[in-house]
Amino acid sequence: MTKHLILFRHGKSDWSAGSGRDRDRPVAERGITAAKTMGKLLAAAGKVPDFAITSSAVRARTTLELATEAGGWRCPQEVTDELYEASIEQVLGVIHRLPNHYRSAMLVGHQPTWSDAISYFMGGGAATMPTAAMACLEFEVSAWAQVEYGRGTLLWLLPPRLFV
Repeated sequence: MTKHLILFRHGKSDWSAGSGRDRDRPVAERGITAAKTMGKLLAAAGKVPDFAITSSAVRARTTLELATEAGGWRCPQEVTDELYEASIEQVLGVIHRLPNHYRSAMLVGHQPTWSDAISYFMGGGAATMPTAAMACLEFEVSAWAQVEYGRGTLLWLLPPRLFV
């Protein structure tokens, strides 16, 4: 059995807007366009996740909302503080708690965590996640709790600039 994990980095944020708190930064116009593009792409490719969890940061929550609306897809969603400024251990904790009946899941979050997570799950190498990029990793496991270091295969990493 396989599980698929999609890591989705939030869209480009607007540094000039908001209250000054990092967590409250909104998505910039460029990020809005990219998030919508990626949502449509995911739907067209038939790769909509069974479940999505997003960081509690405004820009991450908005990115997921824009992608699902533009792509016309829905899945159960959850918001968590655990994916904001997350360590690999925190990301693993979120993954390990995923219900096993979901074959695919999406996590929406931030850099540098997503690039580090890809390298961690592949067991080495390097990857760079630009804003609004999506990466899909495949794990030959029957339970999300079995997702660990070196057990993933990177299937694709798609930056939005290829499609905008």
